[in-house]
Amino acid sequence: MTEILVQDVTGEGIAADTVVVDHPAWTELKNAVEELRPWQSADGSIDFAAEGAPARALAEQTVERMVAAVEQLSPLLPHDAAYHRALVADLRKWAAAGFEVPDFLDALLAFHPAADRRDGLQHLVVFPMYTQNGNPDRNFEAVVLRMVWPEWLSELEAARFDNPGYIGITFEDFTAGYDTNSAVLFPETVAVREVPERFTWGGIFCDREAARFRKVTEAAVDTLGLELPEDIAAMLGDQKRCEQAFALWDLVHDRAHSRGDLPFDPFMIKQRQPFWMYGLEELRCDLTAFKASVQLEAEGNEHGRDVQYAVLFDRMFRFPLTGDRTRNYDGLGGQLLFAYLHKHDVVRWTDNTLTIDWQRAPEVTNQLCGEIETLYRDGIDRPKLVHWFKAYELVSTYLAPHPGSKWAKGPDALDVSLPPRKLVDDVLPDEFPLSMFFEALSKKMKGVIADTKGITAADMPERAAA
Repeated sequence: MTEILVQDVTGEGIAADTVVVDHPAWTELKNAVEELRPWQSADGSIDFAAEGAPARALAEQTVERMVAAVEQLSPLLPHDAAYHRALVADLRKWAAAGFEVPDFLDALLAFHPAADRRDGLQHLVVFPMYTQNGNPDRNFEAVVLRMVWPEWLSELEAARFDNPGYIGITFEDFTAGYDTNSAVLFPETVAVREVPERFTWGGIFCDREAARFRKVTEAAVDTLGLELPEDIAAMLGDQKRCEQAFALWDLVHDRAHSRGDLPFDPFMIKQRQPFWMYGLEELRCDLTAFKASVQLEAEGNEHGRDVQYAVLFDRMFRFPLTGDRTRNYDGLGGQLLFAYLHKHDVVRWTDNTLTIDWQRAPEVTNQLCGEIETLYRDGIDRPKLVHWFKAYELVSTYLAPHPGSKWAKGPDALDVSLPPRKLVDDVLPDEFPLSMFFEALSKKMKGVIADTKGITAADMPERAAA
């Protein structure tokens, strides 16, 4: 490609394709953020009376270093100019107010990455925020990202899967909060004085999802002796192809949360429910993407089959084994998908070898999606507690509950005179333990899964198919 040169503040030309992370100001910004983060409390403030706290003057100097770096980098990203101006103002206001709980609402409201989803467009993002599945505290993070919006995906979104707030993104570089398992950039994670009426964007790092998927799936396939069709084996060797599969998967998954026969708030915000309800909702959205991808494959779209096997392998091999067993709703969804396919003879574990009926897998997976959709549709006419029990019944048809579970014993074992939210206390942390199959697989896979922390595309380069 022809390199477009952009003038930096020193007058030197820098290739636009690598302009941000190669600029000296990016290194200075990263260093300043990393120095500042350990001084922050969980809420993002700085307690100057705490042990190890800096002098106020040093904290002020560090913020000014961040400001200077942002101001040097901002001309390279003119589409972010308004956001960077608001960011600089919020940084200085935070310092002037004594480094109390940060409020970056003005900067957040000025950032509109979904308004221009050009493929390859870069953004420089700095916020006090927690990173989902990463750092739970609202520390400062700096990240340079690139948009994933190929023409074919743009056309699909416009014609069939309208989702104006979704952005597929990849990492260019990041600070410590993203050297974790976090693969999202969500506006609701930012420290603000008040929650905006609505959020207009949400980002998924499909390069991390793809790299993690490839590493775990390759290890699982090897461990289980699974023979892959040639095209799926080729997919696992192709980082870019996997990234595009995840971009499509996430696009459809995200919009599915607000579509369908929904008996409750689709995102279940501020609702206390048993964790299997969250597990079913996330699985429903994944299976909605799966069902759409089956249709796309039938229409000749080459990405449709990739999404199907990204969903199947990530859900079956990684989800059940990732994280602890305390209300692990994503793990539960993965367990349920595997058990459903096993009960319907699509997946077989015989002679220490896993086999998959590739012909029947789409039909039976869609069948599970249909059972969850029926549960939801019927739930519209049910009281909440009855709906929870019906959902439990669906899950426990395929997964064995913990032998000490009160919920497994039915309504007579619970005080149903209490409000439903109180009965959540009777849910065991691991209501549906791992099967013996997954317990054994976990021992072989836990190291591989741990090694995916902070993974990016650079850690999983593309390789030629065998």
